[in-house]
Amino acid sequence: MIDPRLLRDDPDRVRAAQAKRGLSDDVVDRALAADSARRRAIADFEAKRSEQKASGALVAKAQGEEKQTLLAQVKELAASVKEAEAARNAAEAEWDEAIKAIPNPAADEAPAGGEDDFVVLEHIGTPREFDFEPRDHIELGRLLGAIDLERGAKVSGSRFYFLTGIGAQLELALVNMAMDQARNAGFTQVIAPSLVKPRAMEGTGFLGQAADDVYRIEGEDLYLVGTSEVAMAAYHSDEILDPASLPRRYAAFSPCFRKEAGSHGKDTKGIIRVHWFDKVEMFVHTTVEESYAEHQRLLAWEKEFLDGLELAYRVIDTAAGDLGLSAQRKFDCEAWIPTQGKFRELTSTSNCTDFQARRLDIRTRDDKGQTVPVATLNGTLTAIPRAIVAILETHQNEDGSVTVPQALRPYLGGLEVMKPLGD
Repeated sequence: MIDPRLLRDDPDRVRAAQAKRGLSDDVVDRALAADSARRRAIADFEAKRSEQKASGALVAKAQGEEKQTLLAQVKELAASVKEAEAARNAAEAEWDEAIKAIPNPAADEAPAGGEDDFVVLEHIGTPREFDFEPRDHIELGRLLGAIDLERGAKVSGSRFYFLTGIGAQLELALVNMAMDQARNAGFTQVIAPSLVKPRAMEGTGFLGQAADDVYRIEGEDLYLVGTSEVAMAAYHSDEILDPASLPRRYAAFSPCFRKEAGSHGKDTKGIIRVHWFDKVEMFVHTTVEESYAEHQRLLAWEKEFLDGLELAYRVIDTAAGDLGLSAQRKFDCEAWIPTQGKFRELTSTSNCTDFQARRLDIRTRDDKGQTVPVATLNGTLTAIPRAIVAILETHQNEDGSVTVPQALRPYLGGLEVMKPLGD
């Protein structure tokens, strides 16, 4: 959540941040009103409790009829204190709900607007031109025996798939290549759980505007994550991290699950947009001051990985209205998909500053020894299905074979070309 001091001291800045995202500023007024009501309720409760304690002390000294009178007053006060406590708790809950409804204010550098208002920061590589009619990843996956969509739908429904043969090998190769790069960059490798408690999901901002895209396990207080960001953010919840240990960098592998509730009619074929996929996600805990430089480092590591796959891609600065609740700024790397004739997101990196850490109570100490919230950042190294799509379509040959990028070959036993079945 945002710093309450920002709301109290500069509410107009928060209103401007809402406008930059294209959102109403009603939540700001609601939060300010809730804060005032909460403070009044706390003061009322404390005053009545203090009066109750003072009356209790008088009872201990009183005798006879005076004591009986005081006991009756104390009884009335006890009921009044109980009511005041209930009012305080209700006001606290209203405040908590109101402040958590306000997104992280976007960075000044982030473009204003919605999904289509991004700014292209750079292009890397040149989209390949073919002297033959390129096949899409669905046909290539069938020829190679790599992707089985029909049986995926039969077993699990739409937007599911099997990776088979070289497709399964390709996933493992991508995971190992990503993990090796992360380890060499000083990241701690993690296999993260895909089931988390509500606090982890809510603490990372995925039970607000993104709740419709989240799977909940009926009958249990657990959610399936859409990214290991959720588990890794909550990994240090309720902890005070030693400043000398920062930054703490993790590279986490996990299956990810998304309802894709808002994507009806989009990417209904193939494995571009699916309900389940595996991913290697970078996650960092650091100081707010250092988070901005760390964000650039995460982007550089993502670009290094995509360069190794020999893909043409662009980097975009995502507009404020497309940031999600927690992010202050987000960069996407979008690879060129030849048969679609457009760029599609492959990786994303976000700086959430201290927004998630405030919700999850993750702190460190400043140079004065005072506890302060840390900053959290995330960045995708590889989301498997889309990486496979980009590799197959970019590096295909006329006969349906696919040339393996040089950096990926050691992870496929030196394989240089993936050939159609029967060749």
